[in-house]
Amino acid sequence: MLASVPDLLRLLAIPVLVWAAYRDVKTRRVPSRTWTPLFALAVVLLLWDGIASFLAGGLTWSYFLVGAGISLLLVIPASYGFWRFGAFGGADAKALIVLALLFPTYPSYRLGSLVVPLVGTPTGAFALTILTNTVLVGTCYPVVLAIRNALSGRFTPLMVVGWPVHWSDAERTHGRLLEDGEGFTRSGLDLDALRMYLRWRGTTLAALREDPERFRDPVSLPAEPSPAGDGAVTDGGVVEDDWGAEAFLADVGSAYGTTPEGLRDGLDVLTTREVVWVSPGIPFLVSILVGLLVALVYGDLLTSALRVVGAM
Repeated sequence: MLASVPDLLRLLAIPVLVWAAYRDVKTRRVPSRTWTPLFALAVVLLLWDGIASFLAGGLTWSYFLVGAGISLLLVIPASYGFWRFGAFGGADAKALIVLALLFPTYPSYRLGSLVVPLVGTPTGAFALTILTNTVLVGTCYPVVLAIRNALSGRFTPLMVVGWPVHWSDAERTHGRLLEDGEGFTRSGLDLDALRMYLRWRGTTLAALREDPERFRDPVSLPAEPSPAGDGAVTDGGVVEDDWGAEAFLADVGSAYGTTPEGLRDGLDVLTTREVVWVSPGIPFLVSILVGLLVALVYGDLLTSALRVVGAM
């Protein structure tokens, strides 16, 4: 038999994650309802495996308890904690939580004479394997950035954290500016906040560049600003308030941690420079998808690496 019924049903996570990763790359937005069917399936399969393991008793029951315990008491709280501290987004946390419920122990699939995953762990907690694989895949992202920039002849300390973007593409780019009025910064303007600001003012970056002095004057603020939205890329005054930055943030409340000073610095950069460096951020759902696929076929990358260096 190729696999047990529960393990076959667990593979439904793959097409859902493929779609979610695509949305993450294109818009950085994944609807919460995406995870509801998988969550329901995960709960059913967790109970299914729990009852079957209990009836089997012995090592089967112990094996299930260890895997489920690590998933429920370690992986899920860690995923929630990473989201709360801003390490990744809400969709990333929901995906990892659902996968922790869906894969408490190692599944088994027979491909001809080959049985995968190939490399297991002493604990047998597959959710932990997905998490560590995801983190290891994510650490490769700076290397990819560096190679991309090196192939284009861009050798700079920024080459491992971002890439240059023409100002005309800024409204369609995800990430954060790596520049302000004084040079390099890791806390530059979030481009989602830029889109919120432009929609709030009912204008475009091109219009700001054509007449920056007019838009810098708060007198130019609209009497009834447009809805700012959440800054997603779609498919298809006070005299001293330069750019109306304080008025904007007072109206919308919050824009990804942007301050009036940060918004002004970002607008000054975007209206005066042809090319800006942007930290694109990591579409983390892509890392989760790759981490899951590697886990299903190969197994645990960390365990394999520790064995190679003789640490296990």
